[in-house]
Amino acid sequence: MNPTTGPSEGGGDPPPARNGMAIPELVAEVYETALPTDRGHMLEQLLRPLGVLSLVAIADGVFAKIRFRGGWQEFHVRLEDIPNVQSAEIVALVDHAQQVSVEAVDGLARLVLMSPGLSGSAAAMVLVGLLLQRSRQRRVEGARDQAGPERDA
Repeated sequence: MNPTTGPSEGGGDPPPARNGMAIPELVAEVYETALPTDRGHMLEQLLRPLGVLSLVAIADGVFAKIRFRGGWQEFHVRLEDIPNVQSAEIVALVDHAQQVSVEAVDGLARLVLMSPGLSGSAAAMVLVGLLLQRSRQRRVEGARDQAGPERDA
């Protein structure tokens, strides 16, 4: 496993983005430039698959506080919680979320593409490209794994 990009399932780690940035750093860059509502949606996407212990362990528990204030079943990030989340905390969150549910991180691509405020950012488009590439690699590897070893011979 690569410590900055998460598990290397699906054919290896995706290539680093511009200037050597990995997916967690790109997500943090996109988060920093996003409008508050888009930041909230990004956080919701990343926090949903994580359990209580994960949330407490990441970034001194800042995400556990957000999750508990936002409700567990019908979870929504409150706008007043957003200023409490900094880039370094986003990097830690994405790094951990990739280990728990790479699909949750890959789901950011859909979120970015649906948001006019996010889709205009160069960093967001690089992120979308990397996430889509990684998703395709996982599908190809999954299909190859399902075909079995007799196909490789």
